[in-house]
Amino acid sequence: MLLLALDTATPAVTVALHDGTSVIASSSQVDARRHGELLLPAVDRVLADAGLKLDAVTGIVVGVGPGPYTGLRVGLMTADTFGLVLGVPVHGLCTLDGLAYAADGTGVEGPFVVATDARRKEVYWALYDDPRTRASEPAVDRPADIAGTVAGLPAVGAGALLYPDTFPDARAPEHVSAGALASLAAERLAAGEELEAPRPLYLRRPDAQVPKNYKVVTPK
Repeated sequence: MLLLALDTATPAVTVALHDGTSVIASSSQVDARRHGELLLPAVDRVLADAGLKLDAVTGIVVGVGPGPYTGLRVGLMTADTFGLVLGVPVHGLCTLDGLAYAADGTGVEGPFVVATDARRKEVYWALYDDPRTRASEPAVDRPADIAGTVAGLPAVGAGALLYPDTFPDARAPEHVSAGALASLAAERLAAGEELEAPRPLYLRRPDAQVPKNYKVVTPK
């Protein structure tokens, strides 16, 4: 097994290689505006660090979000392209699940909440019984609207750090890592579990909208 994992659902552009036992190379850069520019060089760098070629990869793992439309689609389209070219399966994983899994060993056991920045003064979030078990469906809400639901729970993710009134016990990790996604995928695949389809989890419409008074002009 050699999994190539990547995620662009958060400001982190993150890539990793996993050999079925452990992460053998990884790269993460935080830049919310340069996902498309940074992703492929990161893939090249990780492969070079591992001394491998792309055709050695036996499967792709990609974070499906939730996340902003523009950044999220960069990772998903890249993963689909790699899968098609290499003829290997493409597995999707919830980005929040990757963050929860990365919290294992940091003192966060459960229950706890994962929250990432959804912009518009909102967070993408979900509840977890432990780092491997999600207890609620991913959602997008204003922090004040979920304060009662998450009260008293530790929280991980950049969204928790942004809103200390709602998440007073915010902890690392801040951003998802492809290494955590790859490790979680390898664990689930080894257990015979079927992973998600690589389809985006947007939860809301994209920020870019057609103006309400826009008029289509066609030639006569």
